[in-house]
Formats: sequence, structure tokens, C-alpha cells
Amino acid sequence: MADPRGFLKTRERELPERRPVPIRLLDWHEVYEQQPAGQLKRQAGRCMDCGIPFCHQGCPLGNLIPEWNDLTWREDWREAIERLHATNNFPEFTGRLCPAPCESACVLGINQPAVTIKQIEVSIIERAFEAGGVQPLPPDRLTGKTVAVVGSGPAGLATAQQLTRAGHTVAVYERADKIGGLLRYGIPEFKMEKSVLDRRLAQMEAEGTRFRPGVAVGEQITGRQLRDRYDAVVIAVGATVPRELPVPGRELGGILQAMDYLPPANRAALGEDAEGLVSAEGLDVVIIGGGDTGADCLGTAHRQKPRSVTQLEILPQPPQERAEAHPWPTYPMIFRVASAHEEGGERVYAVSTSTFLGDDAGRVRALRLQEVALSGGKITPVPGSEREIPAQLVLLAMGFTGPEQDGVVAQLEVELDERGNVRRDVDYATTTSGVFVAGDAGRGQSLIVWAIAEGRACAAAVDRYLTGATSLPSPIRPTDRPLVV
Repeated sequence: MADPRGFLKTRERELPERRPVPIRLLDWHEVYEQQPAGQLKRQAGRCMDCGIPFCHQGCPLGNLIPEWNDLTWREDWREAIERLHATNNFPEFTGRLCPAPCESACVLGINQPAVTIKQIEVSIIERAFEAGGVQPLPPDRLTGKTVAVVGSGPAGLATAQQLTRAGHTVAVYERADKIGGLLRYGIPEFKMEKSVLDRRLAQMEAEGTRFRPGVAVGEQITGRQLRDRYDAVVIAVGATVPRELPVPGRELGGILQAMDYLPPANRAALGEDAEGLVSAEGLDVVIIGGGDTGADCLGTAHRQKPRSVTQLEILPQPPQERAEAHPWPTYPMIFRVASAHEEGGERVYAVSTSTFLGDDAGRVRALRLQEVALSGGKITPVPGSEREIPAQLVLLAMGFTGPEQDGVVAQLEVELDERGNVRRDVDYATTTSGVFVAGDAGRGQSLIVWAIAEGRACAAAVDRYLTGATSLPSPIRPTDRPLVV
């Protein structure tokens, strides 16, 4: 283990400072400062190297967390990145964007703050890039087999990199003008700058992965043509159908789905053409939904200088500490403060939107809210609690219901399950021969760490299908579920 007495000597949890709010609201750069090396080493030394490391169970990728904590404490950065890359293709993504279920499962977290696993992870990969330790790993030989991956989010990219390294010729199709899926235009710059994505894509291109941006599969090329052209096809289109809010006034102008608001704003932040850009400047903004997408909208709106921002959540405010319903090592529902919440705005819990109210021009001017109570798993309105709040821009960030079912999904003639996701077996195979599915398209809306894990596992299944055997790791099965009650 690292420091045998580390968790006894250092009980506090130390993370890097966030840049001051008034300064970071002037730009779109990532919010965190660099963490001092001594502080990082001290945090890595808190790892207990448990006999049964529950952090492994909390992480779908099976990251070798105690091992690279020990290597970080010893400052053996070369070996640390080798152990990290052994299970995770993209630690620079998860180190920034994953909610870290590994930390919730940390044994130290039973009676102390958990080890700062996520920060150690991102520090290892950043040091590796700075030192030139992330190099292309092209295959020694080609198999002659070809694979099309539809979608370039984390699941599609993980699938593609694994299969390319196995010697297959892989083409990744993306309908947007640049590769990356929601990593590119869904995640704001202040959470992950796109240079982080671009340097990994450069590695993948050098390894032999072929990228086809600006190609909408189902339109420019059909599912049938993909099956004819490639030996295997992987659907990795994500779960992009947004959940709707069908209440009176929904048709009013100024009410947008989060993914109609965030991509143009992200393009504008990058200095690109931003068709459909909607600015929150000078407006009362209401965000409906209290999750990560809502926080992304919140931080984006702050940088556009709104008059006010209010974020609504239908559930009660979570507790500060674990509730009995979420015992260790499950992922607890607790009150969390993202960087966007530090920047301003009001968070309102246990309310439901009953009506959107419009002005004479047909645009939204206010919301009518009603308080709700949660009892026995049911949400019921509280009589006499209705009120109005002003809103000239409303952003719906209530999650996603599944993949788009027309286009390539329909053309590939795959069956859907009872939730509207692409049906697959234990080998990630769909009901259409030679067609596989990875990530949210088959799993439903989930975490980036699950997308990468499914991409790796799906790649192993495709390799086995193409060659009869595989040496690629397969961390999870489609039936696996996170440690969440």
C-alpha cells in the first residue's frame, strides 16, 4: 500500500481550488486550478489498499484504483498511467465528468471523507500527456475485417479504439460536423475544454481509426449500405430523445430542450458559427431539472449574463449525509454543489410546473408552480401552494428517454426492448445479425463511465464475432447494474 498510516495522519479531503467566481464567469475555461503535488500525494497516501477494494465494485471499468493510488504516492507516474490505461481508454474524460461512484464505495468513506480518486485519476493522465507518455498504439497486423461504429460519444470511441488496436479497420460515423458526440457540443467548455478531446482523437487517428464526421447515417448512407459494406456494425448513438413536459403553454416561444440550447452556446464559446444560438442575457431563466444537464445549462446561462436563474427540481432537497436508504457502498442521493451552483442562481425543490404563461407576442413570460409532497413513492400536489415566477427563457433538462428510433435504428431492423432501447443479448448483439449496440442506446441514459465500460465490452464481443476468439478485456455484461438503490 502507499502510506501505511496515511489515512490516520490525513483525515481531511483536499481538492484543487476552483478559480474565483467573478473571474471564471468572464471566460469558458475549466474552473479548477492545478493541485499542488504535495497535496495530491498526501491524498493518494490516504488509500488503505483494502483487502476487498469496494472502489472496484463501484467502478464499472474495474479501475485498479489502489494500485495507481500507491504509484501516485510513490511518484511513479510512468507505471501509474500504464495501470490506469489498462482499464480505461479515456481517464481524462472520466476524471472530469464522472460522478465518481468509486468514491461512494471507498471503504475509508465509512467513517471519513473518501479518497479523492477522481482527482488522482485526472492528475495521472494530465501528467502523462505533458510528459509525452500517451502515444499511439497501432496494431502489429490487420485482420482484414471492417467495422462501422455509428456515433462518436464515449461508448463509440471506446469501441472503436479497442477494435482498431485489435487489428480491425474501423470507421466512426458522426452526424455532427466534428467527432465527439455530446462530449463535443453537449459538455460545456468550463467542464471539459475541447482540446482535451482533440488530443485523444489525434491519438486514435494515428492508430488507424477512421473518422467520418458530417455523415448522418440513415440519410447520406443507409443502414442496409452499412451492413453490405462492413463485416460488423455497432450502434452507439446514445439516448438523445429528451423527456417532454406536456403542460399548457408548452408551445410558447422561449421554451427549449437543453440540447437545443447547449450545443449552439458551446459553438459560440469556441468561436464557431452557432446557428440557433439563444442567449440568456438580461432574461429571467428557469431550468427545469436538477441533474448534471441542468447544471450545464446553469453554468452556461451564468456566462451569458442573465437577470436571474432559477433551477427547479420536483423531488425534495436531498440530505447532506447518506440516508438509511442509501447505505455504503451504494451511490447516495445527497445534496451536491457543482461549480455552476457556486456561481449564483436559486435552487427550488419539491415543485412542479403546472402551466407556462405567455405574453401577447406568444412568448413565455412566467411559470405557474405548485409545491408537491413525496409520500410512499408518490408525488402529490400541495393544495393552495400555487405561485408564479417570471421567465422569458425556460430550459427543459429532465433527462432522456432513449435513442431515436427512426433513421439508422429502423433501417438496421433491430428490435427494441420494453423501455424503447435497442434490445441486445449478453454479447451486446442485437436481433440483426452482425449488428451490435453499446452505451446509452442499449442501456438507457447513464453515466460516462458506463458508456466507456460498455464500449470496451462490446468491442470484445465484436472481436470474438469476427475472429472466433478475443484477447480484449470485457469489464461488464449488459445486465450489470450500478451500486444504486
